[in-house]
Amino acid sequence: MKRRSLFLSLAVAVLTWGSGALEAHAGPVPLPTTLDQLLVPGAFTTAINSNETDTFSNFTFSSSAIPPTTPVLAAGQITVSQYGPIGIESGFTLSGAFFAPANTIVDYKLSYIVSAPVGFLITDALLSASMGVNGGTGSVIITELLTAIPPGSGSGVLGVGTGGAASDTIPLTPGSNSYLVQKDILLNGGSNGATASIINQAFSSQGVPEPSSMALLGIGMTGFLAFRRLFKRHAVA
Repeated sequence: MKRRSLFLSLAVAVLTWGSGALEAHAGPVPLPTTLDQLLVPGAFTTAINSNETDTFSNFTFSSSAIPPTTPVLAAGQITVSQYGPIGIESGFTLSGAFFAPANTIVDYKLSYIVSAPVGFLITDALLSASMGVNGGTGSVIITELLTAIPPGSGSGVLGVGTGGAASDTIPLTPGSNSYLVQKDILLNGGSNGATASIINQAFSSQGVPEPSSMALLGIGMTGFLAFRRLFKRHAVA
């Protein structure tokens, strides 16, 4: 009777944990989608398939403008679609009419966490964008800070700016399984306005031996050497 009660209690605990896990992690959001679909904290994860599957999660988004009456894009007006794979890099593209009229400043802030699969390290990052200033004095500056999780495993800064198409890549040494990415999109309208329409983000990663695998290999080698010694002793005897 006690065993049956213990089993039932365990089953209830597992079901409770499972339902909580489903509530906290609603599963991958298929691309393309709009940015507002990714902004529920902790609820959505977007997986982008390449040679391996990187995961993009924990999105945040905000905007501001000077003067404050300047129109800005809402998250639902920004499309998120797959970028790549190009070579060993893949990620996502932000598409939308990012625009600052003449004599205004519009600033967008976006953050998220990118994670490689277990056993992989993210080793470089790419940022590219299509921008324009309509022949005026405006500017578009897109920068981002990549902070390794946990800290100290190779962080970096990316940046592109002004008119036309531009790109920037950085190595992340020694690399980390996850990074917090904090992106800033700053448009200064200047004399004729400033625009950005396509912003690409990509990462590449490489496999590394897992500590558990290395430990098992070490145990196996130790056992093999011990067996050899024992075999030699019996052979001599």
